[in-house]
Amino acid sequence: MPDVAELIPLVTTLLAFSAFAGVLAGLLGVGGGIVLVPGYFYLLSSLGYDGPQLMQVCVATSLATIVVTSVRSVQSHHKKGSVNWEMLRAWTPGIALGAVVGVWIASELKSVTLQGIFGSLGLLVGLYMAFGRPHWRLGDVLPRGVVGYVTSLVVGFLSVLMGIGGGAFCVPYQTLFNVPIHRAVATAAGLGALIAVPSAIGFLFIEIEPSSKPPLTFGAINVVAFGLTISMTLLTAPLGAKLAHWMDPKPLKRAFAFFLICVAGNMLRGVFLT
Repeated sequence: MPDVAELIPLVTTLLAFSAFAGVLAGLLGVGGGIVLVPGYFYLLSSLGYDGPQLMQVCVATSLATIVVTSVRSVQSHHKKGSVNWEMLRAWTPGIALGAVVGVWIASELKSVTLQGIFGSLGLLVGLYMAFGRPHWRLGDVLPRGVVGYVTSLVVGFLSVLMGIGGGAFCVPYQTLFNVPIHRAVATAAGLGALIAVPSAIGFLFIEIEPSSKPPLTFGAINVVAFGLTISMTLLTAPLGAKLAHWMDPKPLKRAFAFFLICVAGNMLRGVFLT
């Protein structure tokens, strides 16, 4: 373990990217987890934790923070009347089931496999954010019934495997069905809690081997990283939500897309070099 002098810049780095994650959760609706998971991974790796379940700790801790961040963000959006509560109610059963199945699958996978999943899906999300067009449409109304249920289940499942709040999938999905971007972002913020609550509870019962388990880790959730992260995201998530309603997020979205492509590509590079 590094000494205190080495920990100070690491803690500072954690606080910085946590603040960035909170702003993104409110501003772009992609969910802070898409920044937190690779951030945790590289931070804990630098501290010497490189066991086969390291990604489970990163994913679980990220989802635990999303419980708090999502509630804070959706409250800010609700005040502006932007949240589609009808969609959230309709998606709740599928999201919850997908999240539970996701925890079960994630607990059985090796860290390198979860790295590959995060890298592959993160790359696809980044490419869509970078090159997707606002006029692309799959329909004029969000699907309901069986299609809506299956979609919500898949979103919940994939989000848990990546440790994210679902916005990276839900926002593009809604806009493809003619939902205005601000409403899509606001509604996606609400999905975060639906995904994160059951999955965080499930990860508390996962047994993590010592080489992947930093101190003060309960189940797969590291309390230190969780506490430091929410101390920042509670402050910055409302700021992101406010920014989303008065600025054009396109330039930042494009820049973040290329950042995500680089992060996802580096994750995949690590998989192939393992």
